[in-house]
Amino acid sequence: MLEQSVFFKKLDRTLLISVALIIALGLLIIYSATKPPELSPAAGSVSAGADPFAYVKKQLMMVLIGTGMMIMMLYIRYEDLLKHVKFLYVLNLIMLGAVLFVGDSAMGAQRWIDLKFIRFQPSEFSKLLIIICFAAFLNSRSNKLYRLRDLLPAFAFIGVPALFILKQPDLGTALVLMAIMFGMLFVAGARPWLLTGIITGGLGAVSLWIWAHFWLAANRGVMLWIPLKDYQLKRLIVFINPWKEWQGAGYNVIQSQIAIGQGGFWGRGLFNGSQTHGDFLPIQETDFIFSVVGEELGFIGTSLLLLLFFIVIYRCILIAINARDRFGSLLAAGTVSMLTVHVLINAGMNIGIMPVTGIPLPMFSYGGSSMITNLTALGLLLNINMRQQKILF
Repeated sequence: MLEQSVFFKKLDRTLLISVALIIALGLLIIYSATKPPELSPAAGSVSAGADPFAYVKKQLMMVLIGTGMMIMMLYIRYEDLLKHVKFLYVLNLIMLGAVLFVGDSAMGAQRWIDLKFIRFQPSEFSKLLIIICFAAFLNSRSNKLYRLRDLLPAFAFIGVPALFILKQPDLGTALVLMAIMFGMLFVAGARPWLLTGIITGGLGAVSLWIWAHFWLAANRGVMLWIPLKDYQLKRLIVFINPWKEWQGAGYNVIQSQIAIGQGGFWGRGLFNGSQTHGDFLPIQETDFIFSVVGEELGFIGTSLLLLLFFIVIYRCILIAINARDRFGSLLAAGTVSMLTVHVLINAGMNIGIMPVTGIPLPMFSYGGSSMITNLTALGLLLNINMRQQKILF
């Protein structure tokens, strides 16, 4: 018991408090974004009499499950995960493949598996499984990441599950996997100039491909093949000029910008957002929840939220730096990359400077699979932090 007491004294309380505040604020904003209009039953509204806490209750249940997973992660030796990476990698591919055959579809995507008692999104859990498996993969390749040909096996390792995810289609999660891969490669010792060159060249090639696709279609009547559906392609580039598609792909971005603009410095007040409660903001409890914060709590509220995320990411970076072994550092680096890209893309697409890719705000947006995955990943990081020194129990 004494050894356990000493062990748990090493818990990063700053990280835990910041995460708790993000979750609490998220529950409050989810309630604001989903509570039905205050109409009497006589008004004949379909939302009259609906439970205003329905979404909050579901999210709170996911928080409890995620917290249980976090606690469970504290009691394992993270080094023992190395023994199971082959099984975890194959399990990941099986889950992602199963989605293509038995998955449920919604909003043009087939991403969920319904087991009757729970409906989950395998691509969310896939992120954590890939972080664990890729960390083990890189851990065995010390000093072997200096040349482009040395990186090709790493690209193939990530590319296989990424292709499964693109097939759903889920472009946002595939982009997150790329960010995780490059973040972990950097920590593993790949040359920064080489990674920068690959990223720059890749972005340039994709931009040229998309430009050629539209130019040939407009000027030659030729459709250049591109591995994206039309709606995905429009969402990917519409942030450049959303007003060009103001009734179509650009609608979400425009309404989001209007909401944040109306919030100003102090916000319109909690539960008082006209865009939010006038049903102008689309999917405001998930992808565009940052806009609800901007409208109702203003610049002050969004700044506070981003500060909390900064603290979480900063504490995770410290864990990566101070981990007692290479495997622990790589696990932490993957989690840092995942959280960072989620925050940057979600906030960016809400204010109109990043593509709309359906990326949720971690531990804040409504969504059970995302919440459980993120809390489990943070439990793994707390585990790494607590084991900076060998304490057995």
